Amino acid sequence: MRKVILGLLSVLFLPAAFLHAQGKTDVYILGRDKGTVSSMQTSGVTLLDARAVTKKLGGSVELYAAAKQIKVAFPGMYAVLSAPLDEAVVNAQTVKLPAEVVASGSKIFVPVQFFMLPQVEKALDRQITFENNALIVEKNFTVAFTDKEQKEKYDRLHFFQKGEIAFTSQQKNKHTVEVVFPNAVLKRSASQRLKDDFIRSFTLTQHGKDVRLKVILGKKAKTWRFAEENGELVFAAAEKDLPLVSSSSVNAEPETEAAEELDLSPSVQEEDLQTLPVMKAEPLPVMISAEPEIKEKRKLRIMIDPGHGGKDPGATRRGSAQEKALNLTVSKHLYNYLKKQGFDVKMTRDKDEFVTLAGRSKMANDFKADLFVSVHTNAARRAAANGFEVYFRSDKATDKEAAEVAAFENEALQYEEAHYSFVDMLLESMAKNEFMNESSKLAGHIRNYVYKEPGIGIAVRQNNAIRQANFYVLRGVKAPAVLVEMGYISSAKDRARLNNKAAQKRMGDGIGKGIVSYLKAERKIP
Repeated sequence: MRKVILGLLSVLFLPAAFLHAQGKTDVYILGRDKGTVSSMQTSGVTLLDARAVTKKLGGSVELYAAAKQIKVAFPGMYAVLSAPLDEAVVNAQTVKLPAEVVASGSKIFVPVQFFMLPQVEKALDRQITFENNALIVEKNFTVAFTDKEQKEKYDRLHFFQKGEIAFTSQQKNKHTVEVVFPNAVLKRSASQRLKDDFIRSFTLTQHGKDVRLKVILGKKAKTWRFAEENGELVFAAAEKDLPLVSSSSVNAEPETEAAEELDLSPSVQEEDLQTLPVMKAEPLPVMISAEPEIKEKRKLRIMIDPGHGGKDPGATRRGSAQEKALNLTVSKHLYNYLKKQGFDVKMTRDKDEFVTLAGRSKMANDFKADLFVSVHTNAARRAAANGFEVYFRSDKATDKEAAEVAAFENEALQYEEAHYSFVDMLLESMAKNEFMNESSKLAGHIRNYVYKEPGIGIAVRQNNAIRQANFYVLRGVKAPAVLVEMGYISSAKDRARLNNKAAQKRMGDGIGKGIVSYLKAERKIP
């Protein structure tokens, strides 16, 4: 009995790779074979190696195997997927998936339907389908040849259409019918000889902005029709006894046999025209409001974040106020300055209380802040370290000292009863590439105006006052965001100025003037 129990336990705790048989899936991009990616089956759903597929599609990936999570990014969109959830977070919206994400070793497998989402297709400007265990990526086409039928009494050609597309059809002469799709995009040219009594051959080509279908009728074809049937387009030709409506003939000289053959150039062979049937997955439901958001004119919103607070004192020195108090005092001066300028301003805290790092960025996002400014006081082991600095977020620090500053400020995480989850952190990610440039500009304006503001008495070095580092408090903000280090509490000179009430107000005013200068330069305000 003990052996049976142990055997069952060994099965229960097998790695995911053994619970889901792994295989290979082909990837075709714009008609070219791009090799294979690892795949697996679960509950009838195919799952693909998310990292491998994303790389083949030209996207970027952040894989966190230990957390069983992956962030996938394409131009204009990002998504976070976590095992074992059956959903994805796409541009901060939750999308249901047909099966759970699976973590297997260092790989994250996601349902193939994820890569067929409208958001992914839009970001890539491609159409993505899955058929015969192949992921097929095509240009964003509207028309494609899919299949043919050759029966005893009729021939039929089947065509995929995306949405409802316009077309005109006419019989050019005794042998030739032409269908034109204006402003359409063809998936791939097609040309085949059926050599049948009803349809002898056809060509489907792109001509500028139009797609043209040319059908050469067979000797027994007396009637034909091109129409929509059950969501697809069908060309049918027959002799009689079929519900087909013939189009009016156009008087023209009949084409010669040689002309017919010229339309079927030997350079276009049937093997070049192998087109897999296009099967589109049903769009997955995106949990968003049915009503579009109506943007009304409003005041620009600025969130001020006094660093630390409550049980988190920040930097401290004997004979000086704690950092949390200095940050709050200057932040209140900054608040008053910006309110007088007519902005809608909020603070993450207005008293000595603890606020989590994730909570601060969430407050800014809930407020729909246009700017986020976190106010701090620096500290260093070297007593000689001094001066004003302003940071914007980057995964890579400017230098070792910048990395140390970020590490110190990020220590606030130790005071949080529950660290915010990796999913939340990425979900609320400010998409650093999107806001990095604006944040750097904001940092430059703040540096310049603090430098110009008289009566502060803290050095502002033009060549290295703007720096980059990975601050958690900036990581979740969906707006240009900077972190100000007003000076070093570990420096006797800076500490004296930071404790000076007049200098504190000047510091708040200087930061505020820099914000106003940035907004004017970027034409956010007149």
